[in-house]
Amino acid sequence: MSEEGIEVPRALASGPSAFIPAKELLIEGLNQDILVESFLSLGRVDHLTMVMALHPSYLSCFLRTQHALFELDGPLPRDWRHYVSVMAAARHHCSYMVQQHSKAFLEAGGDKSWLSGIKHAPVKLRSLHTLNKLLAHRPWLITQQHIQELVCAGAEPRWSLAELIHAVILMAHTHSLCSFVWGCGLNPEPDHIGGYAFHPPSPSHIPRSPHSPAHEDSRPELVDGAVEVEVLMKRMVELQQQQEEEECTQEEMVTRFERQRSESIPTAVVRGAPPELVLGLVEEPEFRYEDFAPRGEQSPSTMRAQDYSWEDHGFSLVQRLLPDMGQFLDEEFQVVSNLTYNRMAMHEDVDTYTLRKALWNYIHCLYGIRYDDYDYGSVNVLLERSLKVFVKTMACHPEQTTARIYHAFWRHFRHSEKVHANLIVMEARLQAALLYTLRSITAYIK
Repeated sequence: MSEEGIEVPRALASGPSAFIPAKELLIEGLNQDILVESFLSLGRVDHLTMVMALHPSYLSCFLRTQHALFELDGPLPRDWRHYVSVMAAARHHCSYMVQQHSKAFLEAGGDKSWLSGIKHAPVKLRSLHTLNKLLAHRPWLITQQHIQELVCAGAEPRWSLAELIHAVILMAHTHSLCSFVWGCGLNPEPDHIGGYAFHPPSPSHIPRSPHSPAHEDSRPELVDGAVEVEVLMKRMVELQQQQEEEECTQEEMVTRFERQRSESIPTAVVRGAPPELVLGLVEEPEFRYEDFAPRGEQSPSTMRAQDYSWEDHGFSLVQRLLPDMGQFLDEEFQVVSNLTYNRMAMHEDVDTYTLRKALWNYIHCLYGIRYDDYDYGSVNVLLERSLKVFVKTMACHPEQTTARIYHAFWRHFRHSEKVHANLIVMEARLQAALLYTLRSITAYIK
């Protein structure tokens, strides 16, 4: 076409992910049905869907939740739903999600000027700023007061509880999805900024998406990868036996949780200013995740799962305020908790329950949630340091995830197993953020 003077855009990235080879995502037959289902509901198969399709049972319930949140009847108008997600994605500098929802916002009839800066949006949407900021970075700071300021009789403009719960779930859902996008190194879609070029890339120009991790860190050598897997499997078996033989006192359990919670796990270097695309959409960009204060300093009180849990408290509150949404979220949590293929790296017939449980509880520990009946000593036994660095970065500072930290953990595992770990992180993070907010709403209602 170029002889006729027409510039043809070329996709810059090869495949959906900067971390996962495209050929690994296109396993014939395995996930075709779910990709067809996705195409029919979205009109396209985007990079996010292609990576999630490595786990079809999860993708299927994820698409149902996504459809319910954005398409089904609900208290918030459709354009507002997408704008709330744009605001949420901007907190993690996630150009991928910002562009996906900006496009959907305009298709739903949204006002284009709102996308040039949050100051152009209605006051009612802007009043979500504090809640959005806390949900994204430090949900344990959310109190009854924050809810009251938005829904009480004197609030101007006033949110109804149904509208607020819809907005809260949209924000928490989008924040956790940003973790997945960064954690899997998703490349921009071909129609995104940075997803295409009007000239063939020169050898010196390695495509670099505006949002995605740097490509300069190549995959490290698989040194002793197999040994690593053997050691982990041996530890899982030993841990099982030890827990059957040893009874821990409640005091010792709390001590182990505190030790885990105050452990110093460095995450990658702090990135610079947000990309231009999200600049006008973020207020207070310097507000980020901070570890709980170490013991002895002024630290927020731990949330005991026994006092407020999804199963006993959160689920019924969501069902009451936003019918059916509790059910959709519950299915998502259940599918991720039970998802297993009974294999680990090159081994088949492996019970991976203890490993999956350690991952989930480690993320909740980072968010200050403690299970009285869980021995947090297991976390250090099962999660090697490089895995913890990846998980903590992805759950708490997703925009700092790099190819280096993705490739550094579980070096002998399949990419689909790493994506499985990403799903656990994403859902555990989502549940943790929701629990703090739902607890505050419960306190307000009482």
